[in-house]
This record gives sequence, structure tokens and C-alpha cells, in this order.
Amino acid sequence: MGSGAADRDGATSMRDADTDGLPTFADVARAAERIAGAAHRTPVLTSRTADAMTGGKLFFKAENLQRAGAFKFRGAYNAISALPEAARARGVITFSSGNHAQAIALASRLLGAPATIIMPGDAPAAKIAATRGYGADVVLYDRYTQDREALGREIAQARGLTLIPPFNHRDVIAGQGTLALELIETAGPLDVLVACLGGGGQLAGCALAAAELSQGCRVIGVEPEAGDDGQRSFREGRIVTIPVPRTIADGAQSTALGDLTFAIIRAQVTDILTVTDAQLVETMRFFASRMKLVVEPTGCLAAAAVLNGLVDVRDKRVGVVISGGNVDLATFARLTGAAT
Repeated sequence: MGSGAADRDGATSMRDADTDGLPTFADVARAAERIAGAAHRTPVLTSRTADAMTGGKLFFKAENLQRAGAFKFRGAYNAISALPEAARARGVITFSSGNHAQAIALASRLLGAPATIIMPGDAPAAKIAATRGYGADVVLYDRYTQDREALGREIAQARGLTLIPPFNHRDVIAGQGTLALELIETAGPLDVLVACLGGGGQLAGCALAAAELSQGCRVIGVEPEAGDDGQRSFREGRIVTIPVPRTIADGAQSTALGDLTFAIIRAQVTDILTVTDAQLVETMRFFASRMKLVVEPTGCLAAAAVLNGLVDVRDKRVGVVISGGNVDLATFARLTGAAT
């Protein structure tokens, strides 16, 4: 795979950010207690081939093996668990392209909360089917012409539901941070932690955990090249909104970071990089052939940057998040079976 580009050293202190209302590591620790016994403590995998390719010691956090097939279960279960009993009984609503949808649907079923999920009509059929299979009421919308957040607020108000957005939510961010907490507990201190980036819940939560448990660790986010709103926001110091990106990384088709996720990312993250769809496909093939893992395109974001040399990991201990494995078999076969 490709050769490298340097990344920025250091990160802005949280003291330089507006921390009012932001989650902290204490929230991540509480989330770990809430989800214990419900979420899987997913394995941390290694690969001598990946180490040889990059010159680093890589530790892959396999969230493709999480319940509902992605890291999103952590934040969903934590957020619903934190609700008062009466609010849980009335039900919750969210909007999601797939993984948060499935996570909310499953967590709601486990916690006795009715769930309504707003999903794009072009979401992978397997993700829509799985969400319905968990018992949720699925409402489809057109991601290119309709505003999912406005639709969510409208239905929430009409039905008396609690809205739990996919990333810009204190308890969701804290829940996602538990994956980095587990990774560092298992692998030990890290020099670099590379996470996937859509709306920023995973990256923000991981940054909180890394800052507390592995001081000096550089935290890097990776998003699809077609959806570079996070990189632009990080470098311009303001939230940049883009049109819905067209990318095979359907879990990272968000158009902007949230105010909570952006504040944490701006303060705690070292850099944000982008990878192409072609690099995602190449990484899917690597996982399938070398590590015997089925990983969805979005789940390959962090690994694609590392394996293509966009992050200098030589002689470093590096955590790499594999964020999910929810890809239907026809799509997986089409992408990984394409001519090389």
C-alpha cells in the first residue's frame, strides 16, 4: 500500500475549548459501568503482516464483532440506560444510516423502550432489515432532499419520544469512548490512536479516554475523501457543513460535526486525514484475506490511513479502530472481488 505523509504534533488543551456541557473521562468511566455485561468487550487483534507493512506495532480494536455489528451499541445502550424510567417507557427516536439505527433498536429492546428509527431509503438493505428485526419502527426518508434532524424533532414532539442523535449527545460520546478505554486497558499505553470519523462521536469519545489513560498519545481521525467536513472544520477552526457525500462509507455520510464533538475534537485531536473509496476497498480485502475479518467500508477508515502510510507509525505502538462489520454479502463480494 501507499507511502506516508506527516501529521501534526500535539493538540490544543481542553482549557482552550468551551467545556460547558461537554462529557469528560468521568462520563466514559460511568458509561463503562452501565454497559458492562450488555456490550461485548471486543478483542484486540494483531497482525504481523500489518506490522511489517507499516513498521509499527498495531493493535486493532475489533468493533465489527460488537453487538449489532458496530461500536454504536456502546453509545446507544449508555444513552438509553441513562434515561429516567418514564422516558424509556414512552420510547426513543433517532436518525441513522444504519449502525446507530441497529444499535438503538437492539438497546431499546433490551431495555424495554419502544424505538422509532429514521433511515435513508438508500441505506444498505441488510441494515434496514436488521433494524426492523430488532423490533424498531423504521421510517424511511430521502437523504438528498429531506432534513433528517428536522424530521426527527417533528416526530419526537408529536409522539412524546426522546431523541437520541447518532453522535452529538453527551451519553453517546461517553459510551463510544469505552472502546478506547478497553483498548488501552488491553494493549497498554499507545503512542498513536487512529479512529474513524463521521459525525465525531467515536473520535471525541476515544480522545477523552486516550487523554486520561495514555498521556502523550496522538489521536487521529480518518474520514472519507468525499466527506471531508471534519478535516475542513478542524483546520478552519469552525464547523463546516458540506452536501451529503457520495462514498461507499455509508456510515460516514454525515454533513457536519456536532457542536459537542467538534469542541472535543478541536481540543484533543492531533489531526484529521482522509482516504479514498479505493483505499477502503483495498483495506476490506486486507482484512478479509489476512485477518479473516468481514469489515464494512466505514469500518476500514482508520486502518486505511495507517496501512497506506498516511500516518507515520514506525517504531510506535498504535491503536486502530475497526468500527463495524455491517455490510451485506452481495456488496462485500462485489467490492472485494473487483479486479485488482
